[in-house]
Amino acid sequence: MKTTLLSIAMLSSVSAYAHADHQFSITHDDCQLQFQNDVKITPEEVSITQANNQHMLITADGNLLINGQTITVTPEQQQALSVYADTLRAELPKVAEVATDAVTLAGVALDEVAATFNLQSLDELSVVLEELNEEVHNTFYQEGSFVMGEQTMESFGEHFSHEFESRIESAVKSAMFESIGTLLISLGSEMKNANGDINTFEQRMEQMGENIEQHVTAHADQLEARADALCQQFTHIAQQETRLSLSMPTLSGYALMHKNQH
Repeated sequence: MKTTLLSIAMLSSVSAYAHADHQFSITHDDCQLQFQNDVKITPEEVSITQANNQHMLITADGNLLINGQTITVTPEQQQALSVYADTLRAELPKVAEVATDAVTLAGVALDEVAATFNLQSLDELSVVLEELNEEVHNTFYQEGSFVMGEQTMESFGEHFSHEFESRIESAVKSAMFESIGTLLISLGSEMKNANGDINTFEQRMEQMGENIEQHVTAHADQLEARADALCQQFTHIAQQETRLSLSMPTLSGYALMHKNQH
């Protein structure tokens, strides 16, 4: 169960990790993207910062500033910048939505198991998942802004490995230990209801397992579809950035999406 729950919580079949090299990658079938630089989004502006602290800002009306200096752009370029900023504003926060929904899905699986066997010992693990969900949200939303990038994911990765990873492992071990007695009582009750017929008992248990799997799988499939659609949107963003860089070479170092070569 531990492996299943943690796999679901880490975005189902979509990988989005803070790697050892602090690069945030999104990998899904033919969609291979690496997220670079740091972005901060508010209703009024979109700013992108490079690792060397070079800074680009797009205002709500499409004006462009590089390191605080206003860059003269044509009306067409200004329109393209506005469209790009609006795209980031609409699409990037969906990463946080998918991440928090993934953790919620792990909670759904826990609730199904707990309800089936009348287990109270999973409460501690549920609390940890709720706190993890809040931590994911707070990672992306800071002081009224949506933030995403290498520094953000590095901070979250370190916090997860130092705190939540050990807490989840501890909660799982505690749940397994405390559940043994309740499980035995529950299984004994099931056997009694089946009048000692092991075949009837096995059929009921198999049906119960199928019900849990179907319930969770349906939600997981929906989550995977959303993640797949999001990845395609990120490919579209990468194309926008390529066009912007060709039109305004000064933006070439500020792209957020980079196509993985492997």
